Amino acid sequence: EQVPDLHFVGAAAGSVCIPLQRLAPDGSLSDNITDWALKQFTAHYKAAEPSPPPSPSGRGSKRKIGKADIFHYCYAVLHDPLYREKYAQNLKREFPRIPFYPDFWRWAEWGEQLMQLHIGYEAVEPFALIRNDAPDVKARAAGMHPKALLKSDPSAGSITLDSETTLRGVPPEAWAYKLGNRCAIDWVLDQHKEKKPKDPTIREKFDTYRFADHKEKVIDLLQRVTTVSVETVKVVQAMQATAR
Repeated sequence: EQVPDLHFVGAAAGSVCIPLQRLAPDGSLSDNITDWALKQFTAHYKAAEPSPPPSPSGRGSKRKIGKADIFHYCYAVLHDPLYREKYAQNLKREFPRIPFYPDFWRWAEWGEQLMQLHIGYEAVEPFALIRNDAPDVKARAAGMHPKALLKSDPSAGSITLDSETTLRGVPPEAWAYKLGNRCAIDWVLDQHKEKKPKDPTIREKFDTYRFADHKEKVIDLLQRVTTVSVETVKVVQAMQATAR
């Protein structure tokens, strides 16, 4: 178990964390999907879906909805672009209300796919971006690291890391996956920029971060985030083509 960062999206913003389970003071785990919610989903989809033909064994072939399935379903709905557009004003003011879409299992499977991508982003296959290196002669001659830039150019499909290295071949759909008002790639770049602390004491004693020390790890992360972005957009596009 890990304590979530309540200021993940910024020091002045409070993130709302709704996990599948929560840890009680006595150390036990409690479900955030209530028994009431499970009953509502089960009753709705039992009534909405036609009964399947009997199996040779005489047992029913319907899958039984569980709390984890509902959790995945909700995660998918919250990524549905039509839902987000229709209820944009409500989502700014209150907790989301989850509709009952046709074909529960399709949405639950989409949600599980997205969750595996977003939680396991460090383990996905790195996207084959093209790396171009051109030595910064002036910086090297002066005994300095290349100048950190960390800029993206969606129109060119490129990411300029520093005065020596550029990544090319970023597909257009990779820029479409956004976290808030910025794409995931730009979030990664922003978090790895060299920023001088305003406080002189902090600047003197703790200004030790240098992008050059983490460059190779950032390149690997950008390749994986590109894969996550592309695969996420594929799922979202499939949602858009589905009748509600």
